[in-house]
Amino acid sequence: MRKVAIVGVGMTKFGEEWNRGFRDLILEAGIKALEDANLSGKEIDAIYCGTMAPGPLIGQEHAAALLADWMGLNPIPSTRVEAACASGGVALRQGYLAVASGLHDCVVVGGVEKMTDVPGPDVISTLGGAGDEEWELFFGATFPAIYALMAKRYMYEFNATEEQLAAVAVKNHKHGAKNKYAQFQKEIDIKTVLSSKVVAWPLKVFDCSPITDGAAAVVLMPLEKAKKIVEQPIEIVASAQASDTLALHDRESLTELKATKIAAKKAFEQAGLQPKDVDVAEVHDCFTIAEILAIEDIGFFEKGKGGTAAENSLTEIGGQIPINTSGGLKACGHPVGATGIKQAVEITWQLREQANSRQVKGAKIGLTHNVGGSGATCVIHIMKNPAKF
Repeated sequence: MRKVAIVGVGMTKFGEEWNRGFRDLILEAGIKALEDANLSGKEIDAIYCGTMAPGPLIGQEHAAALLADWMGLNPIPSTRVEAACASGGVALRQGYLAVASGLHDCVVVGGVEKMTDVPGPDVISTLGGAGDEEWELFFGATFPAIYALMAKRYMYEFNATEEQLAAVAVKNHKHGAKNKYAQFQKEIDIKTVLSSKVVAWPLKVFDCSPITDGAAAVVLMPLEKAKKIVEQPIEIVASAQASDTLALHDRESLTELKATKIAAKKAFEQAGLQPKDVDVAEVHDCFTIAEILAIEDIGFFEKGKGGTAAENSLTEIGGQIPINTSGGLKACGHPVGATGIKQAVEITWQLREQANSRQVKGAKIGLTHNVGGSGATCVIHIMKNPAKF
């Protein structure tokens, strides 16, 4: 297996992009990534693209062929990857494996979703398909309800509070306010979160990630070749994926995501690292409770201590372990197929020290954590800047 590096990154602004379509978004992200890598399209061997639901959302299937066509990259192979909200992260893993195995020398990995072209209820129904359609969505359990069940059980088992959930949202909006690509660039306070409309108690509007349009892309190459074309290639030192039951009612626990724990364990073993070695992380905060569970299951905090960590500002920039410096899904936005790639873009910027006012000082090692559904799929990547070692 060859060592693999990110040599270029790019993304669009996330938000409600009324004047741009699916193909416009991924084209912008892809061009930015190639320009960042100082490469041209003729040097690309393959495309992997994460997108969850272009069929029901925009009426377009066969999305991989569309992307190769629209980006002028025919006839190279182009493959769509679908893993619900983890589509981007799993696409990154496929691109990583293709380069690591020696199959390809230069791969573009993208993620895109255009979610605002259909009414909100249709988006919610489409996203509900990321869970167990027969045993959850059919009975009316959309994802706010599913994560609310997790939050209620977590509050019961660990005496957590609504204020601790709200602290996650406040922190992520604080970070997002410093990110020009974020959907929401305004700070909020605890009172704003607690007084917002209840979606599924204890989750309120400001506990939930928004409906978002956007795209992101990265370019991968073998590390030794990457060193010859860019000053700061960012090495992917671990890529791990795990699965769990699709339906929540089949889980052993409502207060942990087993797929996250297993993927994290495998990733740290592969990298020869421990959670304490990570300087900055992007985790899957589709709801505030999701971030709390993630930082515990990855190993940054003990089980039951994630809410306290957020409340005590341990996960802010400048804290013990900065989490979601981009603003996370909560403030940066959640175009589901693009999220896992956006996380890699943010960690690349952090490790290159290109994150401007949200820069984590001295960041050498970063982690991304991308989840599909309520935890049935989890993929984790660990990255480092070799120039800092």
